[in-house]
Amino acid sequence: MIPLTMNKKNSKTPSEQLCNAIVEGMQENKANEIVVLDLRELDGAITEFFVICSGDSDTHVDGIANSISRHVRKHMKEKPWKIEGKTNSDWVLLDYVNVVGHIFYKEKRSFYDIEELWSDAARTNIPA
Repeated sequence: MIPLTMNKKNSKTPSEQLCNAIVEGMQENKANEIVVLDLRELDGAITEFFVICSGDSDTHVDGIANSISRHVRKHMKEKPWKIEGKTNSDWVLLDYVNVVGHIFYKEKRSFYDIEELWSDAARTNIPA
């Protein structure tokens, strides 16, 4: 679970709850370096949260994406609006509209460096 401090536990927004479910799905499949970027205070942000993680192989990346989809469907009754990148599993994007999950093959993550592109966002590093 991510320690979002904006709201009390019982009053989390649907986006915060979805963000937590995505993190839990990542953790179920041993994702590496999970980071949550809160974009809600940024002008021009395309979503409320980015949840980013890495996998050690294309198989691991694919497994993490599947774990997120299963976990969110089971606990939140939601499906991604759009899924991108499943064919090569270098960077899989699960778009739930208000929250977007990014699962990178570790080398691709440093190449695209989304955390730096959105460095103005509030960042939460999730402990392993």
